Amino acid sequence: MKILANDGISSSGIRALEQQGFEVFTTTVAQEQLSDFINENQIVGLLVRSATQVRKDLIDSCPSLQLIGRGGVGMDNIDVEYAKEKGLHVINTPAASSESVAELVFAHLFGGVRFLYDANRNMPLEGDSNFKKLKKAYAGGLELRGKTLGIIGFGRIGRATARIALGVGMHVRYYDPFLEKATIDVPFFDGRSVSFEFEGVAKEEVLKSADFITLHVPAQKAYVIGKPEFELMKSGVGIVNAARGGVIDEVALIDALESKKVSFAGLDVFESEPSPEIKILMHPNISMTPHIGAATGEAQDRIGEELASQIIALLK
Repeated sequence: MKILANDGISSSGIRALEQQGFEVFTTTVAQEQLSDFINENQIVGLLVRSATQVRKDLIDSCPSLQLIGRGGVGMDNIDVEYAKEKGLHVINTPAASSESVAELVFAHLFGGVRFLYDANRNMPLEGDSNFKKLKKAYAGGLELRGKTLGIIGFGRIGRATARIALGVGMHVRYYDPFLEKATIDVPFFDGRSVSFEFEGVAKEEVLKSADFITLHVPAQKAYVIGKPEFELMKSGVGIVNAARGGVIDEVALIDALESKKVSFAGLDVFESEPSPEIKILMHPNISMTPHIGAATGEAQDRIGEELASQIIALLK
């Protein structure tokens, strides 16, 4: 049986599949040529990340397909319910990349409170001629310790983010309409761990009380954070979105940055991805990464191995 990993798969995932007799293609096939490739090669399993779209027309035109797999959490690029109605298995890897995304959130937070996103732009240009000026400009940093992190969405990634926050010494408040209470275990290098009990609070309470806010929600039909939400926040708040483009109103975000309501934003995802707006790309108070939350070697190994184990269980 043949598997097409159109957006790539780790070598450990390939090995696991090949050991069970699967043939794995890692050719990146253009979207418009995908159905022809699948039909010509009688592909039974299509694995994607966020780049490849698996819509009704592709599903209908590829009768050999038995399984669609998403290397990651969100499946908004797949017509999941339609695929299931057609009898296809649809799988993803919700736990594999949680720690990697959470660490990227804190990369943006640490970089934000110490102006690294701006210093790294200006030091190569002015470091030799305006060193003292830049030193003064970036001298008003903050510590994360003792501050409050508001987490909107307390699923696997939200909880992984909370673990790091607790380890850093932050207070954590969360809003999640589907989770009233949660226990967070913070493990240490020597095998010991400490448990913390949390109760969710109203979204408005998180927005009003948090020094920093991070979002961990699936794609939405409406903005989770827009102008009304920004108005509730503390002045000087920092905000990070490593969830999905479109959960923050980027026009309202720019306005909030310009008015200093928001001191900095960290964005790994964008409303008009993969072509972010110029106003976002050029803004001096936005720390940006190109949708790389799960892009660590460790996460990709876990994703590949988890996909492989599910494929083997379902198709062998």
